[in-house]
Amino acid sequence: MIKKTVLAAALAAAFASPAFAQEDVRAELRALHEEVQRLRAELDAMKKGGGAQAAAVAAPAAVAATPATAGSPTPAASATPTATAAAPAAVATAPEAAAEPATKLFGYGELSYSRPRGDAGGAQATVGRFVIGLSHDFNEKTRFASEVEIENAVASADDQGEVEVEQVYIEHQFSPDISGKAGLFLMPIGLLNESHEPPNYYGVHRNFVETAIIPTTWREIGLGATGRTGFGLRWDAGITTGFDLTKWDSTSDESIESPLGSIHQEGQLAKAGNPAFYGALNYNGVPGLNLGGSLFYGKVAQKQADFASPDASLTLGEVHARWTPGDWDLSALYAIGTFNNVEAFNLTQVGNPYPVPKRFDGWYLQGAYKLWNSGEYALLPFARYEQVNTARSYDASLSEFGYTGRPTDKIVTTGATFQLHPQVVLKADYQWFRDDSRRDALNLGLGFTY
Repeated sequence: MIKKTVLAAALAAAFASPAFAQEDVRAELRALHEEVQRLRAELDAMKKGGGAQAAAVAAPAAVAATPATAGSPTPAASATPTATAAAPAAVATAPEAAAEPATKLFGYGELSYSRPRGDAGGAQATVGRFVIGLSHDFNEKTRFASEVEIENAVASADDQGEVEVEQVYIEHQFSPDISGKAGLFLMPIGLLNESHEPPNYYGVHRNFVETAIIPTTWREIGLGATGRTGFGLRWDAGITTGFDLTKWDSTSDESIESPLGSIHQEGQLAKAGNPAFYGALNYNGVPGLNLGGSLFYGKVAQKQADFASPDASLTLGEVHARWTPGDWDLSALYAIGTFNNVEAFNLTQVGNPYPVPKRFDGWYLQGAYKLWNSGEYALLPFARYEQVNTARSYDASLSEFGYTGRPTDKIVTTGATFQLHPQVVLKADYQWFRDDSRRDALNLGLGFTY
């Protein structure tokens, strides 16, 4: 481009000035050609990493080319190489200035206030979670990622807070479409588990289905692989640690609040006698649409010699859909879990209120709408209806002892998210428990991610 511009200008100048002899024109063209070649060589050097030093050399050289056309009636043409030479200097140095650091800090946090219906004394406020994440890119293919979470502000032997490693793994990109990871990582199950930061979900608290049925945030130690196809399908598969049924406490409310949450090992000296396996598919080939499902299976006795049900196993499956046409955000999810071969263990627990269920399940429908936005501000009201049953049925052998499935909880949650920034949200909602109004509550929250 430089060569063509300079040659055109020289020809125009030559024909516009009758005083030029033909041999003078040829000499001038040769000189310009040599100058262009030199400039191109300098630009190539800058592109290969000459940086600011090359830019400093190129600019004066281009200016020095002006006298070569002295006497030409079109001196403006000689300025073209100067402008063109300066531009690559900016291109060469911009990536260096704008390059992302290899080590990055990220995380999220959430604070909440809840007041049960008609019970001012039961109102409670807490720093639910504060998470600090750190990642490091070793090169363009291999990276490390980690998250450390503090729950409920204070962690000690006498407090209800916790400090936990939420993730710590190495990920490697084997090809543009396939990657693998090893370590402690989140399970790609459901809509929420991998995307659980406060700005990413509606409501002050995470929904009940993806808390009580699918535990959140659910992570395991193991090996995983992720692949993507050209038509919008993502697949995930892996082998990991699993749940430990020997931790089941038939006298604890925690066992019935979240069956899997109560026996989740969280990477803490996890018993690993029995491996677990997972697989997931998500289709995103249509803009704004996600259709997916996942399956998790593993034995849960962990080869503990004194456990009454050594062949006990768990299967958890879910299907989900999310569609975001225009200002709408619509989603649905159904999850079901089953424990198998747990009769022998349950018979040792007869008399306690919470034996291991045969089946537990739940589903929800949710809709949100961007009612108003101005710049980065946005107001998004939403409504969600869900049904959750953490013990829908027990093994038939327990029926003679009076154990029957528990009633289904039906919850309506309505509220709104006010977005101060895409990464900072204020939330408010009200929850109605259709079968136990004593649990109805007003919730307020603040959430952010960085």
